[in-house]
Amino acid sequence: MRLSAMLAYANDPQTTLNKAVEWERAGVDILWVAEAYGFDAPTLMGYLAARTERVEIGSAILPIYSRTPTLLAQTAAGLDAVSGGRAILGIGASGPQVIEGWHGVPYDRPLRRTREVVEICRRVWRREVITHEGSYRLPLPPDQGTGLGKALKILTHPVRDRIPIYIAALGEQNVRLTAEIADGWLPILFIPERAGDVWGDALEAGKAKRDPALGPLEIVAGGPLAIGEGLEPYRDLARPSMALYVGGMGARGRNFYNDLAKRYGYAAEAELVQDLYLSGKKEEAAAAIPAEFVELTSLIGTPDFVRGRVEALAAAGVTVLNVNPVGPDPAQDLAAVKQMLGSG
Repeated sequence: MRLSAMLAYANDPQTTLNKAVEWERAGVDILWVAEAYGFDAPTLMGYLAARTERVEIGSAILPIYSRTPTLLAQTAAGLDAVSGGRAILGIGASGPQVIEGWHGVPYDRPLRRTREVVEICRRVWRREVITHEGSYRLPLPPDQGTGLGKALKILTHPVRDRIPIYIAALGEQNVRLTAEIADGWLPILFIPERAGDVWGDALEAGKAKRDPALGPLEIVAGGPLAIGEGLEPYRDLARPSMALYVGGMGARGRNFYNDLAKRYGYAAEAELVQDLYLSGKKEEAAAAIPAEFVELTSLIGTPDFVRGRVEALAAAGVTVLNVNPVGPDPAQDLAAVKQMLGSG
């Protein structure tokens, strides 16, 4: 199992860079850069590429609606070039709240668009002349533009013709598609003991249609990390974020994270968290997140507790342990968990 870590996108770039360099020295294999509606991820990823040496640098995630498929391919190829072949293109559909509210683009056909984006990106990196019929029309037909569009291939030569594509997915159809076409899967709020019940059928259905040339599907999951005696209160640091996702992302009936909590068995609690959050009671919503949910999605506690969570994640098929260091000494915790992975 490899080790990856999430970099906070709200920090200033220099602080983020300092963490990246320190965490690379501690043994992290992949650093993930989020985007949401803060700074764009590729700018920071390029900055990190220039100041790191070994670590892979992935977007987690770039929304498929905010860029054309060919621009996503160009961006990933550029990052791969400046990093010497260390880029990972992490993509996802995000949600209507961000896509329609921030980007002003209709949130339509997410599954179809995801499949087409992956197909087009891989063709761009192989330097094919790009024509496409589907959600994306390349070149644009005369009745939708000037009629002067020309089928093109990327001018430059990508470092790799197969840059890894990881997809963030939660719903059954999205996970099935991810298991079929992606190099890796980026779930969130992953409870390893219940993952099989929630996603097992979708994963197996997708893998049954998977091209063997893709190799095994990488699964990236974990949680906040802090190793030591008496650190259990650090688990509560995750509550506001969990309340935001379970309670405040999207709307009633259109919140993927709320649906996930219900599928985990927290139906009544998920309803309560959403009611509180949407009525402006964010602190009460955070307090209403079940303690068990917080515990099972974290790696915060004694070395034995953390080792047990790592073993549970491995048993659930996780191949990349993804952590968010929140303890007093993040680099030390990263080095310790890296040693656990090596000894396991």
